[in-house]
Amino acid sequence: MADRQQSGPIVWCGIIAATCVLLYLLQRVLWLSIPFLLAIILYYVLLSPFQRLLRMGFTRNTAAMLVGAAFVLSMLLAFLVAFVWIPAPATDWQDMPARYLDAGIRFLRNMLSALERQFPFLRPARLGDSVNLNLAEYSREFFQRHLGGVLVTTAAWVPSLLLAPFLAFFFLRDGRRFKRFLARAVPNAFFEKTLFLLHEVDQTARRYFHGMLKLTAIDTVVLAFGLWAIGLPSPLLLGFIAAMLAWVPYVGSIAGCLLVVLVASADAPDNNAAAYSAMFVFIIARLLDDFIFMPMTLGRSLRMHPLVTVVMLFVGGALAGVTGLMLVLPLLGVVMVVGETIGVLITDARLQARHRYARSLRVKQASIDLK
Repeated sequence: MADRQQSGPIVWCGIIAATCVLLYLLQRVLWLSIPFLLAIILYYVLLSPFQRLLRMGFTRNTAAMLVGAAFVLSMLLAFLVAFVWIPAPATDWQDMPARYLDAGIRFLRNMLSALERQFPFLRPARLGDSVNLNLAEYSREFFQRHLGGVLVTTAAWVPSLLLAPFLAFFFLRDGRRFKRFLARAVPNAFFEKTLFLLHEVDQTARRYFHGMLKLTAIDTVVLAFGLWAIGLPSPLLLGFIAAMLAWVPYVGSIAGCLLVVLVASADAPDNNAAAYSAMFVFIIARLLDDFIFMPMTLGRSLRMHPLVTVVMLFVGGALAGVTGLMLVLPLLGVVMVVGETIGVLITDARLQARHRYARSLRVKQASIDLK
């Protein structure tokens, strides 16, 4: 903490600039950055059982294979349980997008009609008819022009996402070897600080993703309980999807709320009370998340000032869109550790003197037989 307090404005300008450059580059290689992010999350999920197997005497290769096989089997079992327990939809899969979109349009139409009845001065504007006509035309154009492209893009992402478990396996098996490879390239005078840097980067990423996983589990339970209380179907699945969407700040929360409202509107097409209840549950869950759950999990993980966090969220969204919103906080946490440690290395007179002395000794040793 003493080293972090010594970081000045120049170091922080470099940290912010490096974060922006990395966000731009990651947005250019989105097909690799998203699987890489998922692989890191999976790595930190499997790290504890992997280390337990190492303490039991297994080799790193065997432990990585056992943990990976157990993860694959657990995923297959989860899909099987979901397939058996989740009831089959009343409509075909290809008709579900149109059904939910029609339900959302119906909900919006009913809400506008209620507003016009409540506030008579809105009737001359005929807002409900205008919005209904525009949404109907947009929905027809969307399914005719964009649905095929969305399906093709989703199918093209499947092979890329399969890289995540492959990368996570090699992170577990060869992570220590990669750290040794980086440490051997560092001069001896900076070796201790480099070890500290690698440890802090690992701990920062680990705290962040563990905090995200805890927050996701808490949000899933809270949303599932609220959706079950108002009578929506498959509350646990809906709560889990909404909690996963909340990984993307702001945009994900809006998408999760929209998903819940569409499901409530489709389940009770003639009753807006279900959709309003779903919105109320989601708002309560978001308030609990922002003021209680998030400070208990993520707030203790990155150790950043709230002003820096909010500003970098806007910067990440402007530079890389949804990808930037999702990656900016963990990336900023890692770059912050690296930048602050490098700043200490550059400004530490003792370390610089040790490095210069070691270089002079190597020059004398290399030229001793030339005299």
